[in-house]
Amino acid sequence: MQNILITGYPGVGKTTLINNLVATLNKTCMGMVTNEIREKGKRTGFKIETISGLEFPLASKHNQSSRYRVASYGVYLESIDKVIEHLEKEIQKSNPEIIVIDEIGKMELFSNSFKKFLEYCLDNKLVLGTIMLRDNNYTRQIKERLDTVVFHLTRENRKTMEEEIMEMLK
Repeated sequence: MQNILITGYPGVGKTTLINNLVATLNKTCMGMVTNEIREKGKRTGFKIETISGLEFPLASKHNQSSRYRVASYGVYLESIDKVIEHLEKEIQKSNPEIIVIDEIGKMELFSNSFKKFLEYCLDNKLVLGTIMLRDNNYTRQIKERLDTVVFHLTRENRKTMEEEIMEMLK
């Protein structure tokens, strides 16, 4: 299997697509998904949820003390590292067919343990993930890997992309 990464503008449905694929697949999946935290209808942060059910804060507008920042959000670097430590243990125990990494983005890339884990997973051709649209040098290199296919998701092509990716994963 080749690594499959989905990119696109915020709000286009990348995480929803990942969740749909994982729910439909007949394969052992492990990994993480990033979701918004909302208060009174407004986004105030993000959380990481493992497929096995653990939840950690990723970033918050209330986290003003963090030196790791993306826009108005303070990133909880220790949460990213805890998630990675947990996932490494899970993978060693059960050897999943697919590792879900949603998302390869600015916040996650502050963590060196995240980068090492990502590279390990990509090298073993196990990744179904999302990656930020606007590249930095690191994400550009990931997208250019010969063992990786990148899909650009839009509102218009969502259904087609889901079918195409599902075919690749069978």
